[in-house]
Amino acid sequence: MENTLLNRSQENKPGVLADIKSLFKAIVLISNVLPIITGFWLALYFTGESFQDNWGLFSLTIAGSTLIMAGALLLNNWYDADIDAVMKRTKQRPTVTGTIPLKLVLVMGVVLSILGFAGLLLVSVEASIYGLAGWFIYVVLYTIWSKRKYAFNTLIGSLSGAVTPLIGWAAVDSASHVVPIVLSAILFIWQVPHTFAISIKRYDEYRAAGVAMLPVVRGVKTTKRQMLLYIICLFPLPFLLSSLGWGFLLVTVLLTAGWIILAVKGFTVQNEKNGPGICFYTP
Repeated sequence: MENTLLNRSQENKPGVLADIKSLFKAIVLISNVLPIITGFWLALYFTGESFQDNWGLFSLTIAGSTLIMAGALLLNNWYDADIDAVMKRTKQRPTVTGTIPLKLVLVMGVVLSILGFAGLLLVSVEASIYGLAGWFIYVVLYTIWSKRKYAFNTLIGSLSGAVTPLIGWAAVDSASHVVPIVLSAILFIWQVPHTFAISIKRYDEYRAAGVAMLPVVRGVKTTKRQMLLYIICLFPLPFLLSSLGWGFLLVTVLLTAGWIILAVKGFTVQNEKNGPGICFYTP
């Protein structure tokens, strides 16, 4: 009987590949690399440059940005190991199970961050500034300072993700252009209701871990109202990017309209289990 239970326990343990994916938050990492690629390609398009002449620059941009973001994610996992142990969706992370020592994660996070910043510095000073800003916002302002104390932590975390198109564009040309700026604004606003939706779904876990997500601090109804407001704010932004073509404009407007409809329908969904929220933090 004991051997059977032991075998089942061992079967439930994540493998090495799963540990690495979890440690580096593979989905988050990839989703942040994609806007960098988008910014780079759009910069080439608007400046009339060819990818063939800039493939080396592209490779260095992706490598540097991926390293600095990976470093930031590792440091986030290192710092949040205690609350990750409480939450169901994160308690199998190697920083919680101990399969990868916390000291090693810390060292890896610092080293990768430095290498990534150095790589972006070789790309351009402006790209490295955006990369460093995103790293600082995510690691210091979000992970260490605001995540456990303030309900506006989502806004701060969203700022770090919003710099990614600027990094890609700045590798080619100055990012003081309407396209990368609006793309960054769209990413920032989009991330807020996206994260709010996750925090509603994971309400019990965030509450148990003592993370000051908005539904826990201010309640689900307040969170839903804010989600709707942020989604509405997305609606006019694609019109500032008409230079990308009417196809882009049509798709983005339809997607935003659909999201607004879903957000409105969300008010009819009862969240009795999640209750009104508990204000044990000062947001």
